[in-house]
Amino acid sequence: MPSQSSSSVEVVVQKLEYYCSYQERCHVEVAEKLRGFAISEHEKNQVIVHLIEHNFLNEERFAGIFAISKFHQKKWGKIRIKNELKARKISDYLVTKALKELPSDEYETTFHESAEKHWETITEKNALKKRKKFCDYLLRKGWESDWVYGKVKELEG
Repeated sequence: MPSQSSSSVEVVVQKLEYYCSYQERCHVEVAEKLRGFAISEHEKNQVIVHLIEHNFLNEERFAGIFAISKFHQKKWGKIRIKNELKARKISDYLVTKALKELPSDEYETTFHESAEKHWETITEKNALKKRKKFCDYLLRKGWESDWVYGKVKELEG
């Protein structure tokens, strides 16, 4: 976004309220967006405080929604979700809380369904290469390694 030379704080607040209202945001994303505005550091901090006070910016809510949506939409495991939240500078406490909100029965079912579906799509004839492709895929998705290696043994057997 090009820097706006005469951005008043009110205009910036209005734009960031909209930015935060159509999709959950974390502090890092808002800070990045604020770089595009020609306002002082003090004014940027005022904008962030305003967004927090008016519930446009809430990292606990962001972490919870991020975790459940990445799990449902992209079939990510807890390790990938945790790493992605950490990359957004979400606290350990909020990461742990968000991961606990994932329904454990659905989590396990999703793992098994994703694993079995992916196993069927691998056309590799060489057993070792097939195993590697399968494991790499699930580990990249953030599933627990003991689950992945246990599942590959089950599917090969």
